[in-house]
Amino acid sequence: MKYYSTREMVKILNVTGQTLRNWDSNGKLVPHHKTDSGYRYYSEEQVNKFLGINTVKKNRKIIGYCRVSSNKQKDDLEKQIDNVKLYMLGRGYQFEIISDIGSGVNYNKKGFNKLVNLITDGEVEKIVILYKDRLLRFGSNSYCF
Repeated sequence: MKYYSTREMVKILNVTGQTLRNWDSNGKLVPHHKTDSGYRYYSEEQVNKFLGINTVKKNRKIIGYCRVSSNKQKDDLEKQIDNVKLYMLGRGYQFEIISDIGSGVNYNKKGFNKLVNLITDGEVEKIVILYKDRLLRFGSNSYCF
């Protein structure tokens, strides 16, 4: 969980440090914890609740997506999967791999459609791909990678 110092909270909430101290003393926004030297720290959950941001999250997945264009490239697909797995294991992610064999301009691939459904259902936290053209061959410039 992320914690914010008083200085960070002043910037996030656009209030003064004195306002935060007043809120602490009257119970409006009590810090998650205080250090022995008196520094206040607020949890990300507190910030979101105070700002009215819905923090109810499903267990969101980290997905590794790998694709090659033809069956002749199955060895390349295995190498892609191994590289993505290695990267995600190195980061300590809990993840799932989705792979496809098919053209990057064909949007009717089983794995791609599964990925799109997971995204639209709000179940994906992050997608890991080796090269952005593995996801979509064309039109990827309109997306943020």
